[in-house]
Amino acid sequence: MSTRITVATAWLDGCSGCHMSFLDLDERLLELIEHVEIVYSPLVDTKELPERVDVGILEGSISSEDDLEKARQFRERCALLISLGDCAVTGNVPAMRNQFPLAAVLDRAYRENVTLQPQIPTRNVPALRVPVKPVHGEVKVDLFVPGCPPSADAIWTVLSELIAGRIPDPNSVTRFGA
Repeated sequence: MSTRITVATAWLDGCSGCHMSFLDLDERLLELIEHVEIVYSPLVDTKELPERVDVGILEGSISSEDDLEKARQFRERCALLISLGDCAVTGNVPAMRNQFPLAAVLDRAYRENVTLQPQIPTRNVPALRVPVKPVHGEVKVDLFVPGCPPSADAIWTVLSELIAGRIPDPNSVTRFGA
């Protein structure tokens, strides 16, 4: 491939474990960078998502208005959108709050379990959505890569197939919770 494909990543509501698995590519990152230009990610310093990106990778579920805005922006600007990890694919742990009223969740987190200044934050906090949804619950997703988190080998296989111009089969290298 003569030109590198552009890749953007973001994490929504999740633990960032999928991005840690990406970093676990270790020395393969050097090979990857020959074929991929990371144009936006928490792993790089770029602050704005470019207007056109070849591959977008979203980790985490849609739990807030900020998450929804980011997912919509990725869908609009990315030719191929990947849900990476169980939170993005199913809602996983963040979606566990769906079974409780939001007020009860906030009260438990910010009042009941706090010893100093128990209070629900109101400034600089994104508005939470009810219910929490997987990425495809709000925007069209082209490829699902399950795992909690997916292994570096699974991420490598998916990216290698995309670089080669093929559509990968993530189910051949990962599964939910693996």
